[in-house]
Amino acid sequence: MPTPLHHPPLPPFPDSGRTAPGMRTLPAEHDPVHGTARLGIEYAHRDGRSLVLHLLVPAGERTGLPLLVHVQGSAWFEQELGLNLPALAAFAARGYAVATVAYRPSTVAPFPAQVLDLRAAVRFLHRHAGEFGLDPRRTALWGDSSGGHTVVLAALTDGDPAFAHPEEDGHGPLGVRAVVDYYGPTDIAAMSAEPSAIDHDGPDSPEGRLIGGHRVGERPDLVAPTLAATHVRPGAVLPPFLLVHGSRDRLVPFGQSVLLTEALQRAGHRVDLVRLEGADHGGPPFWSGTVLDLVDGFLRTHLAQDGDGPP
Repeated sequence: MPTPLHHPPLPPFPDSGRTAPGMRTLPAEHDPVHGTARLGIEYAHRDGRSLVLHLLVPAGERTGLPLLVHVQGSAWFEQELGLNLPALAAFAARGYAVATVAYRPSTVAPFPAQVLDLRAAVRFLHRHAGEFGLDPRRTALWGDSSGGHTVVLAALTDGDPAFAHPEEDGHGPLGVRAVVDYYGPTDIAAMSAEPSAIDHDGPDSPEGRLIGGHRVGERPDLVAPTLAATHVRPGAVLPPFLLVHGSRDRLVPFGQSVLLTEALQRAGHRVDLVRLEGADHGGPPFWSGTVLDLVDGFLRTHLAQDGDGPP
């Protein structure tokens, strides 16, 4: 059982009367400035692995926080979970609880393991919302690269029994209110249609490993479930999507976000595509104040408390 983030106030305690030559005294400032980080919270145990998340909350005794669940990209291999933790902590200071989630790498479990793990993490956070000060009714997903693919597929397949893990799912939809996708792959069979710095088709490529170590072009049966467009249907209830992608992405071609945008638009779903001129695959352009203001505005619009305005 996780330890609650908020603790009861301590009873009064006397000041020390000790002094030292040259000692200076400053008044203590009790208002919190920085938030809180809880690292390595186990949310599931699968394939002999402890699956963990890091949870960041803003300063102060906060309750009813909107929840932003982030998935760190890794080409579906082992994640470096703390890679963007400083930037996420700064974003949490805007008034969000931010959880960054580890998934099983493709070398341990191929697709859809990553989507199932994300779903388990969201359900864990919802179950413990009271202990962590969260409002589970205001949940958004955010991922970059393979993490973007994971959050998009989790949203598109929400409620699909083919994407339900018997240990964690079967309790209704996740209720995700918004999705932010930073330069995520959306059609692994089309990755080589544009210039790229890596092989996307071989059995040991990130895409090949995602489907179990096969050549992408030889296993359309394994590729189809990984494609975002496979799961985009008119009339489905989907959250709004914000896609942000660099025009010079050498690893995940910009056209991948165009394909998802077109598929969502054809089906009548809400999507906003932002092209970052001159940006490569990740890095500072995606964490600039301008882009984070854009992400913040998108989330505040769609995570607003019913009738109460922004979070």
